[in-house]
Amino acid sequence: MLTTVGRERQEQLSMMLSDYGRGRLLAYADSFRELSRSYRGKPGQRQLEGTSRQQVLEERRLWESRQVICDNLEEMSQIMARLAAEVFRLTPLTPREEKLVVRALRQEGITVLDLFYIDQPERDGSLQEGENDQPERGGMGATLGVHMHTQRMVGHSSQEVADMLSVLLGRRLVVSVTSPQQIEDREGTYLFVEEPRFVVLSGSARAVKENETVSGDNYSIIQSDRGWTTVLLSDGMGCGEQASADSGQVLDMMEKMLEAGFETEMAVGLVNSALLAAGDAAGRRNMSTLDICSLDLYQGMCVFRKVGAAASFLKSNSYVEQISLPGLPLGILTAGEEEEAQGALHRSVSRELIDNDYIVMMSDGVLDALRENGYETAMIQYLEDMREQHPEEMARNLLQFVLRCSQGRILDDMTVLVLGVFDSHR
Repeated sequence: MLTTVGRERQEQLSMMLSDYGRGRLLAYADSFRELSRSYRGKPGQRQLEGTSRQQVLEERRLWESRQVICDNLEEMSQIMARLAAEVFRLTPLTPREEKLVVRALRQEGITVLDLFYIDQPERDGSLQEGENDQPERGGMGATLGVHMHTQRMVGHSSQEVADMLSVLLGRRLVVSVTSPQQIEDREGTYLFVEEPRFVVLSGSARAVKENETVSGDNYSIIQSDRGWTTVLLSDGMGCGEQASADSGQVLDMMEKMLEAGFETEMAVGLVNSALLAAGDAAGRRNMSTLDICSLDLYQGMCVFRKVGAAASFLKSNSYVEQISLPGLPLGILTAGEEEEAQGALHRSVSRELIDNDYIVMMSDGVLDALRENGYETAMIQYLEDMREQHPEEMARNLLQFVLRCSQGRILDDMTVLVLGVFDSHR
């Protein structure tokens, strides 16, 4: 273990390196920002006289492709500036806590080399994370870092260590999603975070359109190390393999951007721009819908974003609220569209969550099958009468209800996602 003098020296070096790194990040951010500005410009204002329509269209495509590059550079600049503004503070455990942990883990064949709390990042006041209508991520507690390795070949799971630390330190700790699930015999730093107040269970049910073998709907569930769970549902235009490939492409791009640190709003805009540019070059456009639900499991909040997607429903006991946002699918609105139309890509709705709330997301094929029963009205009535169940069972029952209403006909791909939100502190 480090001595007091050693810790003070380490802290001084960390502060020096932090300032040096922040300065370099800010310099990089300025460079990317200047590059973005150099690419910016208005679409060419050619005179139509003596200029073919093909030339005008090609110039327009070139300008739109440049806007995609500009947006990427601008977002990279913003990410670097946000990272530079984050201030992490390492706090040592008390001598008593340190001895308890070191002794207990040694008995289990684990050698602890260092222990420290990583306090929640403090952001510069000029950089507010709530700028994109997401609730602030301020509910997360301190993160515990443990630099350790096993003494024997027999390994221990990280969750077993998390359970031991919870008892020893009087905190509800779980393994960070960024840490390995097994403690290895080589040195490594493992992160343990305070257990979020809320947990989410998910369930799904799907039906493929008649005479098709592949669904054009795809969904993904992403977990972050800061207590966020993001659910993505995309419905590709049409049906079959092409629709599945289109919606899969949308989810793949969204996943990569969100995991890289892009804000949801910017990620949606970049995906839209990328689909426009790729579509123009290939002669066809990927016009998939995108339904997003982001849940803050520390604060008990959720944010809905919809790009041409069907309505979602929030069920709290017997009360059901319909969540709808107008807008067109991805790959349609260009950078030159009206500002009001472009705003549809960035609208969001936030709601507070309580214990035993259920969020129901679905592709438009589900509601279209209820046309004879009143579309969303029929879904609300069914959800109001439904008793709370496991999300998987709820999803299956919802799909069976829709199929009964459509007399067993499946005229479009159907996907139902149910998220159950439960308070782990009760």
